[in-house]
Amino acid sequence: MNLQETSTLSPNIVPRADHNISRTQISENALKVLYRLKTAGYESYLVGGGVRDLLLGREPKDFDIATDARPEQVHALFRNCRIIGRRFRLAHVQFGGEIIEVATFRANQDAAREVGGAHNDSGRILRDNTYGTLEQDAFRRDFTVNALYYDIRDFSLRDYVNGIADLRAGTLRLIGEPQIRYREDPVRMLRAVRFAAKLGFRIHPDTAAPISALSTLLDGIPPARLFEEILKLFLYGFGLQSFESLRHFGLFARLFSRTDAILDTEEQGFPHTFIAEALASTDARVNADKSVTPAFLFAALLWEPVRQQALVLEAQGMHPGEALRRAADEILPEQISHVALPRRFATPMIEIYQLQPRFAQRDGKRPLRLLAHPRFRAAYDFLMLRAAAGEVDTELARWWTEFQNVDAAGQSSLLNAAPAGERGRSRRRRRRRETSPSA
Repeated sequence: MNLQETSTLSPNIVPRADHNISRTQISENALKVLYRLKTAGYESYLVGGGVRDLLLGREPKDFDIATDARPEQVHALFRNCRIIGRRFRLAHVQFGGEIIEVATFRANQDAAREVGGAHNDSGRILRDNTYGTLEQDAFRRDFTVNALYYDIRDFSLRDYVNGIADLRAGTLRLIGEPQIRYREDPVRMLRAVRFAAKLGFRIHPDTAAPISALSTLLDGIPPARLFEEILKLFLYGFGLQSFESLRHFGLFARLFSRTDAILDTEEQGFPHTFIAEALASTDARVNADKSVTPAFLFAALLWEPVRQQALVLEAQGMHPGEALRRAADEILPEQISHVALPRRFATPMIEIYQLQPRFAQRDGKRPLRLLAHPRFRAAYDFLMLRAAAGEVDTELARWWTEFQNVDAAGQSSLLNAAPAGERGRSRRRRRRRETSPSA
């Protein structure tokens, strides 16, 4: 039976004694919001990922609240509140660095259409500020496991969509007809991939079936919104699995078309493994609580097309570092028409590229100057990934690992031991530039 057809059924109510959520696990600030709304006479429920993660024994990253209070009424209760959004109006209640998101119950889309809810010709929701009941709100949410409500009045759970059963089965299932729900918001396809990878769940066959055919709908999503989704997919510790799933459904090609086209080819009889190496390394850093940056992520995701274009420019006589910069300048405008990349990340990304040829220059004081460069560490990490993918000699990567970890005497010894032929290649390259017709 279609889940949307069950909307007249009573919810499955799970009393406090039959579930594992305790108030001690909920943010103190979220509890303040829940109780103040309750005291003011409004319904208030913890909902979404926070409830899902608590039931799975995980620590939620944030806590969202659903209520029958309108955004203006929430604002009146909290001085530390601001209303955001046009497509979806939400109240953000801020406590220092923590934001508690409060959403008013939304009507389901059939009800929204009756009162003039805005959709485009393909069915995508343009505006969704038609308010409804708790029951309607449950059926408006995307996946069953995200539509569970923790009631602050009696600490019970309310489940209208069999979300608890899907949670126990490890199944990710859309609420309603998948084709319609994806057309309402194509980003739900990316969310399906992300939640399945994050939770280790299986995407239900009915939920998975339309994705490949509807992947082109992502072309209509604003690039800035897709940038935020890319960060959620790749910078939270499950990037490699997300990448493999995105490619399986044809979604990666809609996000990084130039990169995807290259991944379908081989180079000298070998598959391209750089992105897999980069995402596995990023996942390991996240899981070890080490820092990761969008600049490094996008440098990895765009490396293959930039590198291949740079090789073309080098063959025309351009210096390797300049060729990489010029190639990035050619690739980026096309890329940001699909997925935005703010300049504050694009600039260090290009610097990471430009530093790569300098690792091969181990004569004189060049290694010391490179070591002092503010972007050295990121560029070195990038070099290590290239070595792991077989792009550069592992001896070069080993040399730089040792060079940065020894004292001055050790560095001098390594400089003297650097391959003489390498220095000769550097000098020959300079002579070619000086005598070339374009010089």
